[in-house]
Amino acid sequence: MQEPTGAALSAQHTPDDDGTPAASSRSGVLRRYVLAAIITLVLDQASKVWALGALGDGRVRPLIGDLLSLRLIHNSGAAFSIGDSMTWLMSLIAVMVTLAILWASRRVGSRRWALALGLLLGGSLGNLVDRFFRDPGPLRGHVVDFIDYGGLFVGNIADIAIVAGAGLLIWLVFTNVGLDGSRPQHATGGATDE
Repeated sequence: MQEPTGAALSAQHTPDDDGTPAASSRSGVLRRYVLAAIITLVLDQASKVWALGALGDGRVRPLIGDLLSLRLIHNSGAAFSIGDSMTWLMSLIAVMVTLAILWASRRVGSRRWALALGLLLGGSLGNLVDRFFRDPGPLRGHVVDFIDYGGLFVGNIADIAIVAGAGLLIWLVFTNVGLDGSRPQHATGGATDE
């Protein structure tokens, strides 16, 4: 049997963020990424189908007093209805963000990064499905939103996944976990990190 060399050898001995060897967990990392994206996308689209049927009468259904309720809207813009007159531009930005998430996933070696990127991808795809396949047409479709947060804004499951994924991503950056799962060691004795 041939000995692993170069990058393969270093990849096998580079620990993941949870202490497992990165090479042996690569398939687990990718599986977590894909599962997070698929589960998010399915939950988002299923909840939107439900909302269209159950909330189509226009009534607001309180869940927790005035803090949280269900109210169906069709959002032509981004979060907080920003850019509602430029739906096609919001759609193109969402496509670019989705492509950036897919590009970053090629280097992911951390289960936590895989979860964060999977949530971001699933949420982004959930809203992109609406942009492409809902009225009034491709790149101009309105996103189905139905979770009303005390009148501040109305969102959906995709938005929750995007916020959760972004929060986890920020936490990983601040705790110094690299995309590949490594944790660069701070040098002691006057040496500097490379």
